[in-house]
Amino acid sequence: MRPAWYWLSVGALVALVRVLITYRSVMEACGLAERPTRLRIWVAKLARREPSRMVPRLRRVRVTRTGLILRIRMQPGQEVHDFVVAAERLRHAWFAHGVHIRAFRPGWLEVRLIAYDVLRQVVMPRGITGSLLRVPVALRSDGLPHVRDFRKTPHELVIGATESGKSVYLRGLVKELAPQPVALLGIDCKWGVELSPFAPRLSALAPTPEESALLLDVLVQEMTDRYELIRAAQCLSSGTPLEEIASDVWGLPEHLRPVPLVLIVDEVAELFLVSTAADEKRRDHMVTQLIRLAQLGRAAGMYLEICGQRFGSELGKGATALRAQLSGRVSHRVNDEGSAKMALADVSAAAVLAATSIPEDRPGEAVAGDSSGGWTVIRSPLTTLHEATAACAEYAHMTPDIPALAPFRPDSTEVPVEAPAPVLEPA
Repeated sequence: MRPAWYWLSVGALVALVRVLITYRSVMEACGLAERPTRLRIWVAKLARREPSRMVPRLRRVRVTRTGLILRIRMQPGQEVHDFVVAAERLRHAWFAHGVHIRAFRPGWLEVRLIAYDVLRQVVMPRGITGSLLRVPVALRSDGLPHVRDFRKTPHELVIGATESGKSVYLRGLVKELAPQPVALLGIDCKWGVELSPFAPRLSALAPTPEESALLLDVLVQEMTDRYELIRAAQCLSSGTPLEEIASDVWGLPEHLRPVPLVLIVDEVAELFLVSTAADEKRRDHMVTQLIRLAQLGRAAGMYLEICGQRFGSELGKGATALRAQLSGRVSHRVNDEGSAKMALADVSAAAVLAATSIPEDRPGEAVAGDSSGGWTVIRSPLTTLHEATAACAEYAHMTPDIPALAPFRPDSTEVPVEAPAPVLEPA
């Protein structure tokens, strides 16, 4: 069954007629009607009839691929919260799958009615293209694309249990970033099995904790050099034009601006695990370097994408401080409520409840939130390993040449692997 085709051919007309006919009665039943003004009461007395209550004015209705968009002007005394509280009642009254409310101007609302479950079979909207460090990676429950904007949210934490779709989200992100002029770096302490297929497009890859420590030292030094470049390019003097004063790499002239760096850390818990005293010392050093990158990396054009199954204070010293710097949060299906709280407790209690309600048969579905308290349910489109690998091979020429990262550049040449001997079944 294709719900989009059914909606556009039959359902849209039925829903539109239903909304137009029942609009006033639904608004009054949901408690969204206000008392009449004095002028209305006076006119009603002259006409010897009962004054009617004032309902929000429906100015425009637009049909989309996923539902209806109502443009509503609120009555004096109303606020957005009144409509948010009544959203569930509006959903049942108009037989919608979901209702999403957004205030786009003082006194004006946009009520988006979702006709069917858009996350059951993810189809990204047509014409959605990304820009530098701003790529669409998933579909939201309101039918809009979820965009990963590194300039707006520089660092992000992605958690999820095994087979929850965390790797699919990461593949989609790498696939969208591959054609852009950015440097992709990876730390994969599972001997590189997750990120090695993307080797043609990676500027650096650290498959062990020992190499990760060395790579982080190089990145911190690279960040220091970029801050020195910014300070040298400012040329602060009495005659310097105000528009030429910059505090980050994006204010530098294009010929001086260094290439942006995106560091992907897969299974961050492996960086915290220790077995000896020497490992503990190395762990503390790596965590310190990661925290420095998270605190200062944005202005230097260096961004973090931290992934793991669980990320909390029990990992060791510095885990909480690092998590506090990761303003973007994406929680896939988790094994316990504590894991969801680690990612979304400081975003919203409702977001934690939504993350723990993700079923097992919906891989790729997640709850995305940020430090502002806003959150939404998203689902990543299926991106196979072959598709992501093909994109990295196609845009291998986009890999920037950074001398400091040359020792960590992965070898993308094919290595022949002997097939294992066939297993003989017993007679």
